[in-house]
Amino acid sequence: MLYQIASFLLDVVGGLLTGACLLRLYMQWQRVPFANPVGGLVFALTDWLILPLRKMIPPVGRWDVSSLVAAVLLQLVQYLLLTLLLGAASAWAWLPWLALFGLARVAVSGLIGLLIVYAVMSWVQARSPLSDVIARLCEPVLRPLRRIIPLVGGIDLSPLAALVMLQVAMIVLGHLQASVLR
Repeated sequence: MLYQIASFLLDVVGGLLTGACLLRLYMQWQRVPFANPVGGLVFALTDWLILPLRKMIPPVGRWDVSSLVAAVLLQLVQYLLLTLLLGAASAWAWLPWLALFGLARVAVSGLIGLLIVYAVMSWVQARSPLSDVIARLCEPVLRPLRRIIPLVGGIDLSPLAALVMLQVAMIVLGHLQASVLR
């Protein structure tokens, strides 16, 4: 029971911080301005880690590599702590793989969250700076699906299709991660 509680708390804290690092990377890549509530939250959660890394790791084109490195480091620390709690000495060699799977799971979970918020905001027709940011972040995921899936009765089903595909990706990642642990 204690391990489950510790694992849950590490997942929450590690997922939040890793997700914020990945969101910072994604917002910079999409050229979404940070002068909004989402940008302020991302900066507040990540500046303590990314700013020192940025002094050592320069950006590569539009990619803020320090945000990616910070996300990977956070996942490594999370799985290192879980390994120490479990006392599994044989899992040390798999830590980088577990961290990469964890990073992928956080990225997919973040996209799922963004798409759910986008869908809800589109139903209530909320016009705010936040809805514009969410729409800009979801557009690269939804654009290819909109080319394939027509409107049904004036309703865009592309967010639903994206959510289904992302859930399948989560299942696959979960099984791959579990197979690494065995």
